Amino acid sequence: MDAATILATLVSGGVIGLILGLVGGGGSILALPLLIYVVGVGSPHAAIGTAAVAVTVNALGSLIGHARAGRVKWRCASVFALSGMIGAALGAELGKAFDAKRLLVLFGLLMIGVGLSMLRKRHTAEVPDVRLTRESATTLLPRLVPIGLGVGLAAGFFGIGGGFLIVPGLILATAMPLPFAIGTSLVVVSVLGLTTATSYAVSGLVDWRLTALLVMGGIVGTIGGIALGKVLGTRKGLLERGFAAVVIAIGAYIIASTI
Repeated sequence: MDAATILATLVSGGVIGLILGLVGGGGSILALPLLIYVVGVGSPHAAIGTAAVAVTVNALGSLIGHARAGRVKWRCASVFALSGMIGAALGAELGKAFDAKRLLVLFGLLMIGVGLSMLRKRHTAEVPDVRLTRESATTLLPRLVPIGLGVGLAAGFFGIGGGFLIVPGLILATAMPLPFAIGTSLVVVSVLGLTTATSYAVSGLVDWRLTALLVMGGIVGTIGGIALGKVLGTRKGLLERGFAAVVIAIGAYIIASTI
């Protein structure tokens, strides 16, 4: 591994960690294109497996910071994550059996769809004190379970942590405010990432040297992301719109270059 590859991998890990720490997702959806187009990983399947491991570790690090700030709804996260694990395990097996070029095209389409969904205004009234209890279970479970299953399926299929799918999914299911959805999503990102990473690791589709470098860069990026998030907390909408534009642009580039 030459110096340029090492540097590119460290910087990519830093970007992944920064986005995860800042907005609770998105680092994972950028990990695949970063590994393929910046680091130069030749196999999309190996890139998916490597990204899944690195994203899982970085998400766990970011989760600690958000949990300390009290921004995690643990019961909602547990149900969402359990449903997502089932979907992710199935999605990972489907993804490994899928043609690599078609997988990249679908991934690009997913990025564009996620980016466009982020630009839509949310009209649902927030419920800051939402909790999963015996009384609220009849309302929350029919929403959390199917949405978690669908997000997990996509996360496993494309090898992403699913943060930007999970955040709107949690808001749709529970109406929790964005800061809580961000913190809670990291529980699910970690669980889904671990499920996908395990599947790819067993199949020998993880480059452990690149993973270590991604994690090293991600630690620095995560610390910076959490700190920057506190400073720019009142401008979260601006950050979301800017990142949505980046996601859409990268998705379009992946589709164009693959076709």
